[in-house]
Amino acid sequence: MPLSVLDYDVAEAEAAQRVIASKWLSMGPEVEAFEREFAQMQSARHAFAVSSATAALHLAMHAVGLRPGDEVIQPAINFVASANMTLLAGATPVFADICSLAEPTLDPEHVERLITPRTKAIVPMHYGGNLARMSELLALCKQHGLAMIEDSCHAVGTAYHDPKGREPHGVMAGSIGDLGTFSFYANKNLACGEGGMLVTNRDDLGERIQMMRSHGMTRSSWERHHGRPGSYDIALAGFNYRLDELHAALGRVQLAKLLPGNARRRELLARYREGLQGAERWTMVFADQIEHSSGHLMVVVADSTETRANAAHTLREAGIQTSMHYPSILEFSGFRGRFSERLELTHQFANRAITLPMHPGLGTEQVDEITHLLRAAE
Repeated sequence: MPLSVLDYDVAEAEAAQRVIASKWLSMGPEVEAFEREFAQMQSARHAFAVSSATAALHLAMHAVGLRPGDEVIQPAINFVASANMTLLAGATPVFADICSLAEPTLDPEHVERLITPRTKAIVPMHYGGNLARMSELLALCKQHGLAMIEDSCHAVGTAYHDPKGREPHGVMAGSIGDLGTFSFYANKNLACGEGGMLVTNRDDLGERIQMMRSHGMTRSSWERHHGRPGSYDIALAGFNYRLDELHAALGRVQLAKLLPGNARRRELLARYREGLQGAERWTMVFADQIEHSSGHLMVVVADSTETRANAAHTLREAGIQTSMHYPSILEFSGFRGRFSERLELTHQFANRAITLPMHPGLGTEQVDEITHLLRAAE
C-alpha cells in the first residue's frame, strides 16, 4: 500500500496528445491557459507557471530583493528547498519553532522574538495542507515591514480559516502574502511530475517575475512566433525557470480534479481520526481542523521514538509504506551549527512523526487496516 497514487486517467493522456499534435512544446498557449485558470481559483492578479516550486521560491526571494546580510524566518520542519533558496539568494535562514506537536507550523510568538533589523521576510509553510497561523504572522509582517512568501506546496486548493474571523479569513493559501509558491511534484494534490506556480496580487512583483522567469527577456518565443515584434530586450538578469506545454496541459486536467480530490482526502482524514480515537500513544496532527485542510498528508506523532520505530516496522511487514515529513533541516550537515538555539518541539516532532498513506484512491477499509495496525504496534 503506497503513500501516494496518481489520480491519472485518459484525460491526462488526451491532454498530452493535444500538445504533441500542436508541435509546440515550449511555453505557449497551454501554459497561458493553466496560469489563467490557476489565478482564477486563487482570486490572484498574477500566476506564473515555473519549472518547480524551488524555482518559484528562488524567484520570490529575488523579487522581494533579498541581499547578503538579510534574514528570512522560516520553519525547520519543511523540505529543504526554502532554506536552500534563501542561501542562494544571498540571505540567511533563521529557524523558528513550531506551535505544538499537533500543530507543526510556525509559532508566531517565537517568530516575533526572532525579528531583528536584519529580518527581511517570513516564509510560513502550510504543513500537510493545514495553514499556519496567518492572522498573527500577517500582523507581524505589517508591523515590521516584512515581506511574506507563503510556502503553499501542501495547501493547493484550500482557504485560510481563522477561528475568530480575523483577516485574512477566507483567502486562498498562497494569495495571503506578497507571494505564494506551489509545487506540482508527482506526490502533490495537483501532480504534473515536475512544475510549480508563483502567484501574487502585487503588480510590481508580477512585472519583475514575468521577466526574471525567462532570462530577463521582454518577449517570449511564443509571442515572437505569432507575429509580435521579433526583437527583444533584456531588462534585467533572469533565470530559465519556464514551464513547458506538456506539464501545463497535465496541470490543467489535474486542476479540474483538485477540489473533488481534496474533498475525498478530508473524508479519509476523518476516517483516520475516527480509527485513532482513544489511541493514547498517538497524536494526529491538525485533527480538529480537517474541514479546512487540503488533506495533503496524514501524519501522526508517537509518544516516543521507540513507538514510531515499532509502528514503521509493523506497517512495513504488512506491505504499507510510511515516510517522514520532514527531518529537521537543522540536523542536515549543511545546516548543523547555523542556528545555536535548540528548537525543542521541532526536534521532538522530527523524531516521533510518521507519515501514512493518503490519496483520493485510498479505500476506507485500507485506512481501517492501517489504524488497526498502529494500535497493535503500541
